[in-house]
Amino acid sequence: MQSLRTRITAEIPHLRRYARALAGCPEEADDLVQGCLERALKNAQKWDPEKGLRSWLFRILHNNHVSRRRSVDRELSFRRHFREPDSVAAGQEVSTELDGVRAAMAELPEEHRNALLLVAVEGFTYEEASEVLSVPVGTLRSRLSRAREALRAKTNGATAETVERGAE
Repeated sequence: MQSLRTRITAEIPHLRRYARALAGCPEEADDLVQGCLERALKNAQKWDPEKGLRSWLFRILHNNHVSRRRSVDRELSFRRHFREPDSVAAGQEVSTELDGVRAAMAELPEEHRNALLLVAVEGFTYEEASEVLSVPVGTLRSRLSRAREALRAKTNGATAETVERGAE
C-alpha cells in the first residue's frame, strides 16, 4: 500500500494540471484533486496493476468533475425554473411569498427538494415519486415531511400550497 501511495503522490502535479484545465479555477481544481485522491485511496483494492495507475487516477478525476458539473447544472436548472414562473401570480403578496418559498427551497438538501418538487409541484403520487427517486415510499414520506417542516420554518409559516399556486 505504501508504494501505491508513493506512486499516487507522484501523480499529484499531473492531476492538478488536468484539474485546473477542467475546472478553470484553482480552488475547484484542488477540490477535484482531493476528491480523486480520497477515492483512489479508499478504492485502492479496485485498481488493476495491469492497467496504468495514471489513467485510473485521471478517470477518477474526470468522473468526479463530470459529477460536479451535473450537480451544478441541476442546481442552475432548479434556480432558473423558479425564477421564471409559468404564470404570473394573482397578487403582489402571493408573488412576494412565492419568492420566499423559492429561496427557501433552494436551501433544502437536494433529496428533500427533489421529493417536494415531484409531489407538490409536479403532482406525482407518493408511489410515482418514490419510483422516480428509487427510494421506498416510506423514505419519500420522511423526506417530504422534513422538507415541508424546513420550508415552513424558513418561510415563517408559508406552506407548500404556495409552491403549488406559483407553479400552476
